[in-house]
Amino acid sequence: MGKDVGPVTFTERDHVHFRARLEDCLSTLGKVVSDREFGAVPATLGAELEASLVGESGGPAPVNVAVHEVLQDDRIALEVARFNLEANLEPVPLRGRPFTALAEQATHRLRQITAQSLRLHGARAVPIGTLPTLTSADVTTEALTPVPRFHALERAWAKRRPTPFPMRVAEGRDGVLQAESVAVQGAACSWQVHLTVPPDRFLHTFNAAQLATAPALAVAGNSPFPLGRAGGQESRIALYEQGFGDRGDARPGAPRPRVGFGQAWLRGGPLAVFEEAVHSYDVLLPAHDRDPRDSGSDEAGYPPLEELRLHLSTVWSWNRPVYDPLGHLRIELRALPSGPTPLDMAVNTAFLVGLTLFLAAGGRDVARCLPFACAEANFYRAARDGLRASLWWPASGSPPHQEHEATALVHKLLPQARTGLTMAGVDAEEADTMLNLLHERVSTGRTGAWWQQRSLEVLSRRQETPREGGRALPTEQAAATSRERTGSLPRGDAAVSGASTTPTGQPAEAVPGSGGTSGGPGRHLLGDLTVRYARLAESAAPVHTWNLPADLPWSQR
Repeated sequence: MGKDVGPVTFTERDHVHFRARLEDCLSTLGKVVSDREFGAVPATLGAELEASLVGESGGPAPVNVAVHEVLQDDRIALEVARFNLEANLEPVPLRGRPFTALAEQATHRLRQITAQSLRLHGARAVPIGTLPTLTSADVTTEALTPVPRFHALERAWAKRRPTPFPMRVAEGRDGVLQAESVAVQGAACSWQVHLTVPPDRFLHTFNAAQLATAPALAVAGNSPFPLGRAGGQESRIALYEQGFGDRGDARPGAPRPRVGFGQAWLRGGPLAVFEEAVHSYDVLLPAHDRDPRDSGSDEAGYPPLEELRLHLSTVWSWNRPVYDPLGHLRIELRALPSGPTPLDMAVNTAFLVGLTLFLAAGGRDVARCLPFACAEANFYRAARDGLRASLWWPASGSPPHQEHEATALVHKLLPQARTGLTMAGVDAEEADTMLNLLHERVSTGRTGAWWQQRSLEVLSRRQETPREGGRALPTEQAAATSRERTGSLPRGDAAVSGASTTPTGQPAEAVPGSGGTSGGPGRHLLGDLTVRYARLAESAAPVHTWNLPADLPWSQR
């Protein structure tokens, strides 16, 4: 969630002073990026891995503070909800075998956390986009991690929107719920990749990343059950955007949404994306630092620009610019979900980074090839429909862009991603290993979201009579559960137009056993599902090789 802050409350004077300091930061940044030595560093990859702490029954374990204190490791950070932790991986050179290195680090960090959390609290660190067992009751104000930054954000948002605020996390009448705290962001866990980019290539690389994100997201879906509901393949996207509910509207002068895909292709030099963030969004956390012109690094001598970096950490673009006073710019690729395994996350990263580098090669600007509205539509289609999404892509003939099903498009793009990687110095064997695994996943259609949805169907069919705690459910609820299993809807409850579908073709709200309430059959089944997922996620096997649940209940295996 970014840099910590001091006080939880701020005055109007703090806001005015901070805004002035932001302008100073922009002026200083302009001078920094014009320095020939700035950004002249070997390309690197880094990552942040957000994970949920999960108890024996599959529910969230709100013990992050206790586990964090025992770990005593600066690379493990507290996250917004008490059941979240974040592992910050060391940057690795892009040349060679970067994806294997990141996967090994992620594996080590997850094992490190689990070793302590399991010993002390019976909880595991689970990499998953949205923890299926979470409900609204798990993400209230009481769930907020006691860190000043999170409470400052809570106060800032309380002034900007009513509490509780509505969130649409899935289609259908049960897809809208009420939330009261930014702790709801703890339900959306990401694998955030950092790619260093030279200033003179920043524009084209940033736009290329915007275009490449949709097909990468389509193959990476791992979040089908937001807060116990049945949603799209990567419902984490909608959950995160709704959770920071400063949603823009169509009125002139209305605020832009602070979370989103963006408004247009980037134009101008690298400074433009930072200027847009400063001038388009008001200040949320006006915490002051020293003079922005002061040197912040004995190693490189570049100014810290703390106010600029803090402000950017409160604009949650899915692809976000990063200034590092160590002497470079980065693009933070934030759209990929956590999980299912470190290897799967490495594979997703290889495809996204390789395709981005290929699309930006030779100074190519994808902004000339596709309207931004098409790239934006791609992003949300990919989040909703995964491999079945219909995506726009530039074409060499007429018309200049065409629609493709994501599965076919990704197969077409895999050789391009390989070229992008090898041009950047990635070992050919490394590139082939990662992209071949992605090819197998796409060919089988077995993403993390697919495995979760199909496994829940298997578990639901196994449960012959809908029960909870040994007690038969009321007739009306049993009938509703039966409709969920068969995929039928009661008369007059037609599926919402454009609703996402599961791999079986059912409307998202009709996935068997999803329940959507804290006490329904879905809660029990989702717990069983989550425990199985957690065990498999600890293996080295990529998700497309995971088996569906066997006939015996988990407790008897």
